[in-house]
Amino acid sequence: MERQFDAELNALNEKLFHMARLAEESVTLAVKSLKERNEALAQDVFKKEGSVNLLEIEIDELCMKLLALRQPVASDLRFITSAMRIGSDLERVGDLAVNIAGVSIGLIKQPPLKPLIDIPRMASLAQGMIKDSLNAFVNRDEKLARAVCERDDEVDSLNDQIFRELLTYMMNDPSTIDRAVGLILIGRHLERIADHATNIGEDVIYLVLGKTIKHHIEEIRRQAAVNAEAQ
Repeated sequence: MERQFDAELNALNEKLFHMARLAEESVTLAVKSLKERNEALAQDVFKKEGSVNLLEIEIDELCMKLLALRQPVASDLRFITSAMRIGSDLERVGDLAVNIAGVSIGLIKQPPLKPLIDIPRMASLAQGMIKDSLNAFVNRDEKLARAVCERDDEVDSLNDQIFRELLTYMMNDPSTIDRAVGLILIGRHLERIADHATNIGEDVIYLVLGKTIKHHIEEIRRQAAVNAEAQ
């Protein structure tokens, strides 16, 4: 029975990795379609969406089966519940890649607004965060997971920079508005991908330490304790 449970946990791991690989490939193709002005690459992103969605369902079903039949405790229980949340985050990454591909198709039918520099940088950072968060999950590496969470600020900063630059384009030349808004949307989608990688990193910390750091809860609790003592 124990060996069967281990095999099922390994199968869950494999599904998560397969899903992560598809989601990461989708982001790569979506951004590449914009950089290379290649609609066929964007269409490839759409083709992957069904596989990503199916894997999320399979992961959820396997997790529910393990919870119902194996009644796991302690670290196994945290692993299974974390896997469900990670599957949901990866599905959203896949959706965001589809969104980027859709915007890309519209943009490549128009003249380029500007050389693409910051958006590929954002994409590279976000993809690296996804990859590292999954590596942290597999290796139970709490330090790597925290490092992923800390990199989210860099992506946010780039997104703000992109927005300010494109806002200047729109103010100076109204004919650029459609293209600028498209690029702003892509920046926003990449920023959300980084957020989902951060969520995965937070889940890894929960898995390893058995405590949550979401919503800066550690600082909130420290401040609440200070306030309670002051009263």
